[in-house]
Amino acid sequence: MADKKISLPAKLINGGIAGLIGVTCVFPIDLAKTRLQNQQNGQRMYTSMSDCLIKTLRSEGYFGMYRGAAVNLTLVTPEKAIKLAANDFFRHALSKDGNLTLIKEMLAGCGAGTCQVIITTPMEMLKIQLQDAGRLAAQKKLMASQAGLNGAAVEPSSARPTAIAISKELLKSKGIAGLYKGLGATILRDVPFSIIYFPLFANLNKLGQKTPDEKSPFFVSFLAGCAAGSAAAVAVNPCDVIKTRLQSLQRGVNEDTYSGIIDCARKIWRSEGPSAFLKGAYCRALVIAPLFGIAQVIYFIGIGEFILSFLPSKRD
Repeated sequence: MADKKISLPAKLINGGIAGLIGVTCVFPIDLAKTRLQNQQNGQRMYTSMSDCLIKTLRSEGYFGMYRGAAVNLTLVTPEKAIKLAANDFFRHALSKDGNLTLIKEMLAGCGAGTCQVIITTPMEMLKIQLQDAGRLAAQKKLMASQAGLNGAAVEPSSARPTAIAISKELLKSKGIAGLYKGLGATILRDVPFSIIYFPLFANLNKLGQKTPDEKSPFFVSFLAGCAAGSAAAVAVNPCDVIKTRLQSLQRGVNEDTYSGIIDCARKIWRSEGPSAFLKGAYCRALVIAPLFGIAQVIYFIGIGEFILSFLPSKRD
């Protein structure tokens, strides 16, 4: 893979197709992950992933499970393109005679994760606001019913924030920096994720190669992507919990607010215990596994390169 020619247009096509298919399939699970990670012990609305999905379906309908999906679908193409192309670029730059040591594979993954954060941070922040809106509305409704108030006291679904409204408010009040709230935590999650994922995937994928120049069968690439993605997702889940909490601009009633990564980690540990850092881990693994499995299959099949092969080249 180190000597594979890097074609950014092909990566954009591959990343776009993989992202559209993957996000559409797993987004409801990702929504459940965000809501499980955001709730604190004293304000528990959901007991499990299935409970969260059932309650969301009942209260918000089918499309309620896709709140924030538009942001993901819009930005997943450049995000996947940057991550895949950057990893290829760094692997190619660090390779010697087509061979890479484990340390260099990890350095290439580190470079890819760092580049990808540019796109990931605003996307994740906006997505989390939209995903968590339903949990906050449900919490207000529950508290209102306990206080003997009617449903009119609860914020109507039409008044819930949109990605455009959130972006405008952040740009107006905090400038571009507002869209990068939680950048440090995102870096702490995505850079280690890429350091673990890319070397692990590359080595698992090699198991399906009969010769160094031969591509692995698509099912090997899929399973390698699933396994590497799941392992990396669970490994960095504590950072994902911190990132999710920091990027939630609105907190529920009686829920903690955080001033930074260390403050967030300390308050979670003190009030919820170490197990809180594993909240949503299995949801995240279920999200990442097929998402990266699909991405790697499309990437290694070379759908983007196949489509571009029908276009006339400049030399012609």
